[in-house]
Amino acid sequence: MDYILSGCSTADLSKEHFEKRNISYVCFHFLLDGKDYPDDLGKSMAFKDFYQAMRDGAMTKTSQPNAEEYEKYFEAFLKEGKDVLHLSLSSGISGAVNSAFIARDMLKERYPDRKLYVVDSLAASAGFGLFLDQLADLRDQGMSIDELYEYAEKNKRQVNHWFFTSNLTYLVRGGRVSKVSGFFGNMLNICPLLNVNSEGRLIPREKIRTKKKVIRRTVEMMKEHARGKTDYDGKCYISQSDCIEDAKEVAALIEEAFPKLQGKIEIYDIGTTIGSHTGPGTVALFFWGDERGL
Repeated sequence: MDYILSGCSTADLSKEHFEKRNISYVCFHFLLDGKDYPDDLGKSMAFKDFYQAMRDGAMTKTSQPNAEEYEKYFEAFLKEGKDVLHLSLSSGISGAVNSAFIARDMLKERYPDRKLYVVDSLAASAGFGLFLDQLADLRDQGMSIDELYEYAEKNKRQVNHWFFTSNLTYLVRGGRVSKVSGFFGNMLNICPLLNVNSEGRLIPREKIRTKKKVIRRTVEMMKEHARGKTDYDGKCYISQSDCIEDAKEVAALIEEAFPKLQGKIEIYDIGTTIGSHTGPGTVALFFWGDERGL
């Protein structure tokens, strides 16, 4: 194609998937006990080691690519005569899209004949990945960069995100749950069910007691909101942070309830950027469905 489809490492796809679909990506960064690493899809640090370090008490911090990094990243494509459509991690979670906008505006002055689109995906983790994958399908079917940009802006709120965590410790650390609520929630085995709203923000929706119940409730959300309900015939992705058996349980229930799914459910690791905030024990479900509300 005469243009580049681009995303971020926070789409939580595997390196192999990015390469297979010909999707370029820029890496975020994270600190683990003060040491800097790239969020490079598990290459610099295995996900299992990362989550074990968190369980052992290691402190994590994340940082986004700055405008200078985006400028260097985009310019490599523009110099080759390629146009670029870049999707960024949700502005409701990160300010990365603002850095990408700054880089875009600077480069437009130097490359006035090239197209450089930046889209706020309003998505995260493998929901962001599911969105990129759909755009790759449309690109491969011959859609132009202008048409693809318009499609992305029009349809981005239809990627549904539903997820739960079995450990509130890391939501407390990130300020999303109070210390008191976190203490009693862990003590009472509360597993909050959250989603991403129309503004791309993480919103707690329900407090559910026991993991078994929240797993079933997560699947019920897909039954309620997927396109065509249980006749849904699109793709479905799941991401998980070192709790693969929980993810497999969700997948098995979905495959039983949705016989027309397109292909097998794909399960990915939650990467080090998103995982720094969710911690281990999180399962997230993604599908195409109703337009998200507040």
